[in-house]
Amino acid sequence: MALLLFSVLFFLGLLNPSQSRLSTNYYQKSCPRFTQIIEDTITNKQITSPTTAAATLRLFFHDCFIEGCDASVLISSTPFNKAERDADMNLSLPGDGFDVVVRAKTALELACPGVVSCADILVVATRDLVTMVGGPYYKVPLGRRDGIVSRASRVEGNLPRPTMSISQILSIFAARGFSVQEMVALSGAHTIGFSHCKEFSSGIYNYSRTSQSDPSYNPRFAEGLRKACSDYQKNPTLSVFNDIMTPNKFDNMYFQNLPKGLGLLATDHTMATDPRTRRFTELYAKNQSAFFEAFGRAMVKLSLYGIKTGRRGEIRRRCDAFN
Repeated sequence: MALLLFSVLFFLGLLNPSQSRLSTNYYQKSCPRFTQIIEDTITNKQITSPTTAAATLRLFFHDCFIEGCDASVLISSTPFNKAERDADMNLSLPGDGFDVVVRAKTALELACPGVVSCADILVVATRDLVTMVGGPYYKVPLGRRDGIVSRASRVEGNLPRPTMSISQILSIFAARGFSVQEMVALSGAHTIGFSHCKEFSSGIYNYSRTSQSDPSYNPRFAEGLRKACSDYQKNPTLSVFNDIMTPNKFDNMYFQNLPKGLGLLATDHTMATDPRTRRFTELYAKNQSAFFEAFGRAMVKLSLYGIKTGRRGEIRRRCDAFN
């Protein structure tokens, strides 16, 4: 399996023979306490801030979709460079995701200085937090290095927006080698976390001359959303759970909600009705094991997208700044 993985990466041009080989036990000798330190850090953080799992999962997506999984989203801007995290689409990324990575990096630098990349920390912390809140466990190859480029200008158009059509979103995923089924599986990440009211307000207020809300919404749900978001124009931080039934548990309830009109975003409703995606949303609504298996496979694939190894990256001393 490891040989097959290396062959695939070599074929894709992501590795060359002189560069480090990824493996699931990459830090076994160089940082023996790597796994334990990550586990201790994410457990303490999730207990004190229950939104950490969703925040870190979202941070992972926003990192990997731009420059690949290289922790470029963690870089702070300078007077000479506006970094990814300050792009408009990333301004709403919750601080808990950044914080858990920084905490883990601090502990790891004390235990094994200059060994573990921020990119690997984000990948493993995401996996462990997903598992901690009830989701699947999947093995992730390690050995990524941290990227040396982070530009806000590269973000727009490369991350899915709630206002995009399903065709636009599928196109963004396809450009990164992901199938329709993989896109639907990864969208199941909405089973945890929340969305800001401004992201779906057009569907619940003054939708048309004949209807206050988009008819795709369950009427009672739409009414509840209008009440919850009534002050969103004055308070842009107002938000609602993506999955109102089991918001803090990673399960397949997100998919079960869709045919009932309990999807939060316009893209949720479209995904449940578009012929390209509907059969997968129905499958995952009926079969949580199928969803977990597909999600785990897609997450491993995403974690390998655009990775940096060897001289194409570095091991940052701190995650928010290049060395």
